[in-house]
Amino acid sequence: MNHALFRRGLTVATALFTLAVGVGGPPAAVADGSGSAPYLPEPTGLHAVGTTTLHLTDGSRSDPWVPEVSARELMVSLWYPAAAPSGQRAQYMTPTESELLLEEGGITGVPLDVLSTTRTNAFADARPAGRVRGLPLVVLSPGFSKPRTTLTNLAEELASHGYIVAAIDHTYESVATTFPDGRVATCAACEVPHDEAFWNRLVTGRAADVSFVLDELTGPQAKWSGARLIDPSRIAMAGHSVGGASAVTSMLADSRVRVGIDVDGSTQIPIPESGLSRPFLFLGRQAQYSPGSGGGAVATWERDWERLTGWKRWLVVAGAEHASFTDVGLLAEQLGIDIGADLPAARASEIVRRYTRASLELHLRHRPQPLLDKPSQRYPQVKLCTPDTSTCV
Repeated sequence: MNHALFRRGLTVATALFTLAVGVGGPPAAVADGSGSAPYLPEPTGLHAVGTTTLHLTDGSRSDPWVPEVSARELMVSLWYPAAAPSGQRAQYMTPTESELLLEEGGITGVPLDVLSTTRTNAFADARPAGRVRGLPLVVLSPGFSKPRTTLTNLAEELASHGYIVAAIDHTYESVATTFPDGRVATCAACEVPHDEAFWNRLVTGRAADVSFVLDELTGPQAKWSGARLIDPSRIAMAGHSVGGASAVTSMLADSRVRVGIDVDGSTQIPIPESGLSRPFLFLGRQAQYSPGSGGGAVATWERDWERLTGWKRWLVVAGAEHASFTDVGLLAEQLGIDIGADLPAARASEIVRRYTRASLELHLRHRPQPLLDKPSQRYPQVKLCTPDTSTCV
């Protein structure tokens, strides 16, 4: 695994807001762009979007990062098709979470609560809509040290197209996880030496979190009133950075995950020689993940590509940076912060949403998706790679 890539994401500044910190320079003061509150693009689907949060406790295991905590507590955000656009728009994050993120990154020049003012498109606790067992479920896992909210844009998009989406805050792996009683867990895992054993432990723990959340959403004692809408035979997982690497680990550990998507994350625990036959999509930066470009992060994709025995695609995006694939790029650009990407944030967001949804539509709804089979004139920044010949077109 390219550990430097993940270490560069340990603070908000490095992978979220400032290119300078990512290459070892000091954090710069930030000008407040237009002065207006940041916002997420509107979803493109026909459904209004609702959202709610779940506080789940796995009493069968202690916390992997704070062993004196005898149970693994998780906060999960759900997005889903709503019966009607009613109620208040959901808050993106709390003022405290915004403050911790910005302070962790050394960001100045913007109000510390600015991220809590981000305009979302989902309605808090709106009534779910859909047929019983009629909706596919997509689990989202964020990058290391990043809260689940950084994948809200993708989640809202998928929910507007008829998916239920569950984004997990992997407790003590994020700079801030807020529980219903007001407690805020910070990133204990950030203080652990980041050797090979650490990364193995990280993705293994995330796989356990995913399986537990699936149990809680699809089991006989489901913890959400809308859980009856989930089709347990149509489950996918997508993640960014180490969250993407964890998609592989989760698929190996849990056969319920039928489709995997790794967004710009070098993989960790190798796929065994027996292979993985379920569909898998790699989507990453052209500068980092072009096949045949040498060792490091791309070598992990090349290793696992050979052992993916089912449907698979390898796509790279020209001009993107690591943060381009999440809300981070969108919000940073609106706040006047340069993350070093040549590709505009709105365009990067459209690409992530469109190609993720295409993969899910193909494999969970069996709808043909020509977008995944050849280069697209609409998205010339996306290159379809053939690792066997080290070419991308």
